[in-house]
Amino acid sequence: MLDTFRQAIANQFEAALCTLKACIDRCPETAWDAPVGNHAFCRVAFHALFFTDYYLGQNEASFRDQPFHRDHAAFFRDYEELDDREPTQFYDRPTILLYLDHCRSKASTAIAAETVETLTARAGFERRNVSRAELYVYNLRHLYHHTAQLSLRLRIDHQVDIPWIGTGWREV
Repeated sequence: MLDTFRQAIANQFEAALCTLKACIDRCPETAWDAPVGNHAFCRVAFHALFFTDYYLGQNEASFRDQPFHRDHAAFFRDYEELDDREPTQFYDRPTILLYLDHCRSKASTAIAAETVETLTARAGFERRNVSRAELYVYNLRHLYHHTAQLSLRLRIDHQVDIPWIGTGWREV
């Protein structure tokens, strides 16, 4: 059952991240900083990736100390996403795409390392008092929620369609 869970979760993260990448790749320049609800397209993409990255980690303490974060300190600035305030930063597309690749790699590594014991243990985040297994499902729901927002905005405002990306599909 463990292998089945890990494969299913890995497939769903890959599909979700491929869908988000399609949104990012197909977003017209004029829409990149335009509103999607209350926030700019680039902020929504960053927010989706930020919390994907955050909850794929083992705990809150290890989040900022990742090599990707140290190497891109200017990109993360003051970690405004962790504060209870409206975000103000804008993000460039190339770094967002690098961040997506980081999240893709982190998902693969984190999921492969899970055991029955780690999946049934508490997740390690004050914000979410759930098991690690449930945190994966929560994380996917969050990622798809924001990806759907971006996809809908692209379709309505710019007539850009985002394809359905199913299990086993990988964008090159």
